[in-house]
Amino acid sequence: MSHAHTSRIAQELSLAPRQVAATLALLEEGATIPFMARYRKEATGSLDEVQLALIRDRADQLAQLDKRRESILKSLEERELLSPELKQSVEEAESLTELEDIYLPYRPKRRTRATIAREKGLEPLAKSLLEQAPGLDPEAEAAAFVDAEKGVADVAEALQGARDIIAEQVNEDKEARERTRKHFLRDGIITSKVIRGKEEEGAKFKDYFDWSEAIARIPSHRLLALRRGEKELILSLSIRPEEEPVLKGLERLFVKGTGPAAEQVREAVHDAYKRLMGPSLETEIRVLTKDKADEEAIRVFADNLRQLLLAPPLGSKRVLAVDPGFRTGCKIVALDEQGNLLDHTAIFPHPPQRKVAIAEAVVKDWMERHELEAVAIGNGTASRETEAFFREIGLPSGVPIIMVNEAGASVYSASEVAREEFPNHDVTVRGAVSIGRRLTDPLAELVKIDPKSIGVGQYQHDVDQNLLKKSLDDTVMSCVNGVGVEVNTASKQLLSYVSGLGPSLAENIVRFRAEHGPFSSREELSKVPRLGPKAFEQAAGFLRIREGENPLDASAVHPESYPIVERMAKDLGVTVRDLMADDKLRQQIDLKKYVTETVGLPTLQDVLAELAKPGRDPREKFEVFAFAEGINDITDLREGMELPGIVTNVTNFGAFVDIGVHQDGLVHLSQLANHYVQHPSEVVKVQQQVKVRVVSIDLGRRRIGLSMKDENAPAPRRRKPQHQRRPDEYQSDHIRLKKDQRRRR
Repeated sequence: MSHAHTSRIAQELSLAPRQVAATLALLEEGATIPFMARYRKEATGSLDEVQLALIRDRADQLAQLDKRRESILKSLEERELLSPELKQSVEEAESLTELEDIYLPYRPKRRTRATIAREKGLEPLAKSLLEQAPGLDPEAEAAAFVDAEKGVADVAEALQGARDIIAEQVNEDKEARERTRKHFLRDGIITSKVIRGKEEEGAKFKDYFDWSEAIARIPSHRLLALRRGEKELILSLSIRPEEEPVLKGLERLFVKGTGPAAEQVREAVHDAYKRLMGPSLETEIRVLTKDKADEEAIRVFADNLRQLLLAPPLGSKRVLAVDPGFRTGCKIVALDEQGNLLDHTAIFPHPPQRKVAIAEAVVKDWMERHELEAVAIGNGTASRETEAFFREIGLPSGVPIIMVNEAGASVYSASEVAREEFPNHDVTVRGAVSIGRRLTDPLAELVKIDPKSIGVGQYQHDVDQNLLKKSLDDTVMSCVNGVGVEVNTASKQLLSYVSGLGPSLAENIVRFRAEHGPFSSREELSKVPRLGPKAFEQAAGFLRIREGENPLDASAVHPESYPIVERMAKDLGVTVRDLMADDKLRQQIDLKKYVTETVGLPTLQDVLAELAKPGRDPREKFEVFAFAEGINDITDLREGMELPGIVTNVTNFGAFVDIGVHQDGLVHLSQLANHYVQHPSEVVKVQQQVKVRVVSIDLGRRRIGLSMKDENAPAPRRRKPQHQRRPDEYQSDHIRLKKDQRRRR
């Protein structure tokens, strides 16, 4: 990465050049973002994971720009078109759009109308018309170019060819494209119409059968919905600004005066916009707006995924897990504290079999025999009925009965991962096991499933799949390394997300563990085949070994910092274990004594904090949740009901909440709070327990409208529409919004 790019990235992201340079150098050495954020704070200036990812991604974008620049220069040079001025313009282009605008006139192209006109010798006529000399008679000028042998039959054909050449020049003019592009971005309107005859087939897109909206203000989810309707051949879309201002702007660039030659140029300018520039820029704006919508949708998905992965774990408990069902029965499995399968069977407490007594006997026998401490019930078909059965049979009072979101469990149960874990069991057993493990440790179980199958995305199948995968992989890696991984019990899927490892080394660790027994120290990891010093450096701090030889192996203290901790303990005349156990001892440590050229206060402060709570889990404490009793189906709902629920998905337009009726309800953005909310994430997050009120029920479309507003709160002051308000009223609104934001903080 050149110094120029380092400075540019630093300026764009408001960072110090040394921070950017250090980050790029570490990336080139193979460092991961979690590793840099946690263990290289001195080098990066304590940049967090978000800032580090922005540096990496911007560097990748600029590398792609450089690659395209080199390709263009090579093409121009090979065709002997590269003048010093053109070379300078190409080298100074700061964006891909600017670069392509510069290259457009020189790009190899198929035979166009302008190309054919040039072959007929009409370029001098086009130049003459474009100069628009006073008194020039276009028809008299064109008469000299009539030549049957060259294919110019008459004056009209000569003038048409000249206009074609002018139109192409207008289309390829850098300033003209920049100005018109601004019109598209600022004033463009996206219009949607239903394709004739597709009204019934595309009923789900009914809202967009006759729709128009400013492209500058359309939210990402609506743009993606419109594009999906177009992809499914239900809707036809167009993006254009009002035509007259665009044409006037182009005329000001190319039309001089009002003479006959100027009229020829004006006609060519109109043709250039309608036939060439308009469609070209519409395609460009479609790509640009799609990219922005993808970016927003991916950001929402990643935020939701992070919240789901970091959901509070129940912890190491022996669990009875249930995959509920009616006709096929409820598949039940017993799991030990590590999630290992102890037993499995099926019970039939519901119609048509209704073997309630037998089911009750089996459950009670299992609870006692396997010493089970909790019940996990998947939230699919028959979930509420199964929950009621378990609550009615009189289990010990200390045993929680918990509903678990089973989205993606069927994907896991049929996957290669599940077949490898349970080769002798069918998909129903695997699915029930997954439900139980999701309760005890959501992160460890969900990493086995493609994030797109977990059900927290927004148009995830419509966005750029490579960017989506990159973002979701970053998110999973961040969560896994943020929590830490117990190396002696973790699956290879979980280990593969540890900084510096990946699938191959993760498999080697699991195989080595199976052959040689549990690891007794982090140092032993160096014996794993192909796990070299670099991989060890990146991974060691995120791997935990509980009850190992060295107490620091159970913490997030990196092995490279062990000598510092040992020196601290020695200076106090105690052991490392004593230092970790006694807060008063740690308070005696003067961190400045241990600062070196490579280890500064940020790292030392992290070390001291980790000694206080070694291997602490950053996830929140688990809280038992229960749906309202007797509300099991959408037909049980009534407007005005207040119900407990769990947020299952957060989108730009609102939050979806599971209230236990097999159909999530929507809390629209406007119903999330009594104060102004810009985005749902300001109020709720995935897996959050909330109280909601039913405001609408559509049985036909199975849609439930919910609200989280406080009905007893004073109504906000009504505001005039913006077009009726004075400038001073805008200012007061701005001040009021700032106060609201400060109050919520």
